[in-house]
Amino acid sequence: MTVEDPRPDAELLAAHVSGDPTAFTSLVGRHRDRLWAVALRTTGDPEDAADALQDALLKAHRSADSFRGDAQVTTWLHRIVVNACLDRMRRAKSRPTVPLPEHDSAHPIEPSDPLGRRELAWEIDRALRTLPDDQRAALVLIDVEGYSVEEAAQLLDIPTGTVKSRCARARAKLVPLLDHLRNPPEPDDVPVSDERSAHLTDRPPGAQP
Repeated sequence: MTVEDPRPDAELLAAHVSGDPTAFTSLVGRHRDRLWAVALRTTGDPEDAADALQDALLKAHRSADSFRGDAQVTTWLHRIVVNACLDRMRRAKSRPTVPLPEHDSAHPIEPSDPLGRRELAWEIDRALRTLPDDQRAALVLIDVEGYSVEEAAQLLDIPTGTVKSRCARARAKLVPLLDHLRNPPEPDDVPVSDERSAHLTDRPPGAQP
């Protein structure tokens, strides 16, 4: 059983810079799952995500002495990963992608329906791929990964106002592409219950129209 190194992130990074041969591996092992998730959801392609993550970790390994402690180590690592992803996305725009992991519970797709989840993932992925890279990166960080605007601004190295405007523009572009997923049309020959009707119209059961 592997025992996790108890040293804080900043100490591990400093130890790596000082020549500790295991410190960087311990640091990466602690955060690799989250870094991979960010890379995958930003690029939308496992191969690009893997390449971007490898590029990012290599850069972080070589440039660790440039860390000045003005942000958390995780923020510094995520920033390198996001930038590597954006570089990959610019070089691979024309390549087909696989679905993004389903992470948006706002759409009324039955969670026990694998086909519905797959179709939803493809719909969202296709829509996201229509966005400019900078807007997609901001939207993924905020709406998919759950970062705050301030955290996303640090990761992207841009002002918070820019993050907000990019997300607003991205959401505006996605509305006409994904709105049908929120309110799918009912078949003409299937009666709609009062409860279902109220849900679709965002009114509680029994409320007056």
